[in-house]
Amino acid sequence: MNTLTKLVLGMMGQLRAKPAKGNAATSILLPPPEIHGGLPLMDALAVRHSSRDFSPNPLSMQLLSNLLWAADGINRKDGGRTAPSALNAQEIDVFLALPSGAYRYDAAVNELHLVAASDLRRITGYQDFVDEAPLDLVYVADYTRMHLVPVGQRESYAAVAAGAIAQNVYLFAASNGLATVIRAWIDRAAIADALGLTHDQQVLLSQTVGYTRTMT
Repeated sequence: MNTLTKLVLGMMGQLRAKPAKGNAATSILLPPPEIHGGLPLMDALAVRHSSRDFSPNPLSMQLLSNLLWAADGINRKDGGRTAPSALNAQEIDVFLALPSGAYRYDAAVNELHLVAASDLRRITGYQDFVDEAPLDLVYVADYTRMHLVPVGQRESYAAVAAGAIAQNVYLFAASNGLATVIRAWIDRAAIADALGLTHDQQVLLSQTVGYTRTMT
């Protein structure tokens, strides 16, 4: 679906998901993440960039596990994460739009939990490439976890946390030969409706990840 069509459907409130490809499992236990390897930090920073050229080829479950751990996984025995969160609120949930359905990443058990048995990729952004890229991440703030943060500052705190997660994904992509781009031009209301979010949850950003088309 092209960008203009998405814009029109979005304005009409008619942007809809596609049927899922295959059966959407209610939960997916990911393999343990491989937390060693990849490029040294300075080398990854040197090649970090945004790309909008994606192959539809899927990511393996191992690569997906590694990516999500790098994004916001648990890296300490006390439950600390790879991305910072003010007052340890851990207010950001990472949702995945996959061809087989939409899932929420549960870092505590390294598992994906089904939230919608539909292909929501086209809803995650107006750009045409999001429809066929293998993975679109959606970063959602849950303000019920931020009771220690003043109400007027919660959105800005959550936006910083989501940005840190997005940069982790960028560095992982750069270190593993993947393409990625962060996206703020999105229909937040349509995404929230498709994911079944509550009024206490806010869609902040989306990020597409996959192999570059030229590599296939």
